[in-house]
Amino acid sequence: MRVPLYLQPRLEPPLSSLLEATPFLHSLADALGSPLNVLLPDRIAENAERFRAVYRKHHLTGRVTFAHKANRSSALLRRLAATDPGSTGVDVASLGELQHALSCGFTPDRITATGPKDPRFLWLAARTGVTVHPDSLTELEQLAELVRKFALPRVDVLPRLSGFETATGSGVSGVKVLSRRSRFGTPVGEVGALLDALERHRDAVEPVGVAYHLDTTGLTEKAVALEQCVVVMDELRARGLDPRIVDIGGGFGVGYVEDAGQWERYTTELANAVLGTRPALTWRGHGYGLRNEGGTLRGALGLYPAHRPTAGPGYLDDLLSAPAPASGRPPATLLLEHLYDLAVQPGRALVDQCGAVLARVLDVRPTDSGDHLVRVGMNAGDMSLEEHGVLVDPLLLPREGGQGQGDEGPVGIRLVGNLCLEADLITRRTVYLPRLPHVGDLLAFANTAGYAMDFHAHVAQRQPLARTVAVVRDGGSWRWCPDEEYWPITQSGGPAS
Repeated sequence: MRVPLYLQPRLEPPLSSLLEATPFLHSLADALGSPLNVLLPDRIAENAERFRAVYRKHHLTGRVTFAHKANRSSALLRRLAATDPGSTGVDVASLGELQHALSCGFTPDRITATGPKDPRFLWLAARTGVTVHPDSLTELEQLAELVRKFALPRVDVLPRLSGFETATGSGVSGVKVLSRRSRFGTPVGEVGALLDALERHRDAVEPVGVAYHLDTTGLTEKAVALEQCVVVMDELRARGLDPRIVDIGGGFGVGYVEDAGQWERYTTELANAVLGTRPALTWRGHGYGLRNEGGTLRGALGLYPAHRPTAGPGYLDDLLSAPAPASGRPPATLLLEHLYDLAVQPGRALVDQCGAVLARVLDVRPTDSGDHLVRVGMNAGDMSLEEHGVLVDPLLLPREGGQGQGDEGPVGIRLVGNLCLEADLITRRTVYLPRLPHVGDLLAFANTAGYAMDFHAHVAQRQPLARTVAVVRDGGSWRWCPDEEYWPITQSGGPAS
């Protein structure tokens, strides 16, 4: 018998308690279908407070803004809108997200507009008075032109920067540190032209700071960027402007897998499987970026680090505490000395433990490999953890009184979706469960509120999109309502069934 390789999810209250309420979850899926997105709006407020605690530890001021692109839920936005307006906000990356944020109760002073922006997006942002992060000189010029054309008030802007590096030979280690190339933002090497444009358009825009967002988990790269943002802020001041905010974006991460040993063991065995020194762990030998070239392991593991000992608020604390490469001083100290506010834009980290996706088991078939093929009532677009490189086991929620309660495991299964496509795989890897699922059981994919729940959802082959419900604790039981019907006006979240 093969030794099972588990990647069991990290669970915290109230999500852990909800996933123990098996009869309640079955009743939801029976009524609303599969797949079903289940959200816990109160948890986003708790996560925001955890980030605020890091601010207080370092005596910093500024806003924690939710990157809306991580989840399209109304309930999550409305719950966050009900928190302290001076300390929380929302970041929108499209015209539709801006309209949604306004409709969910966010006032314009709590909204920042990032991402690529067309004239319609820029016009509504300027017209309502939200803070705009120009992604390029072209966007800045377009924004200024709209402000003048429609006689609008000056718009607060935080230009987005990229292409950071320390000077050769500087830093604690004496090694040049470069940030990876990005298609977003103005490279720091071209900041002179950007500052000239900000001065030229002072009648239309008000530079209140600068921003960056780096697609990396590297603390050193982010510290370099923060240091150089402070330098640019000083240059703005030297030109007679009054910047006060450094926005460092998101990328604080989430820990999906509870046990570090399970993660290390799985990735080690995956490499062995790709080399052919053990049986395959995946569908058709998929290597998640690794490949075997003549007995040598090549490529790079294209997986999210699912076990992260420090993530979310803890990662922010580390970033603010560690000496930065050029100055050797903690970034928190640099911000305090210059009297600058800190803004962050967590997406995944702010909806950590905020929800799960439920899927009904529709078919179970044995395969020649000894595993079982399990088809569920959803497709890979409905629950896209693997699309984002996240590997974590689902939880089996048996139907009460169902068949096969004595079929003990562990059992290896391959999870496939409901589309008539060979590529519709929920997981490419073999997943181990405590027993064989049966038709009518539910599988719960935990901690999917960040990007995995609806980011890739689409209507294909006329399969329905998942419905989304908001769930709140009400004494010793749970109450729910459709996502769009949730309003944070009562403890139970408003109308509920």
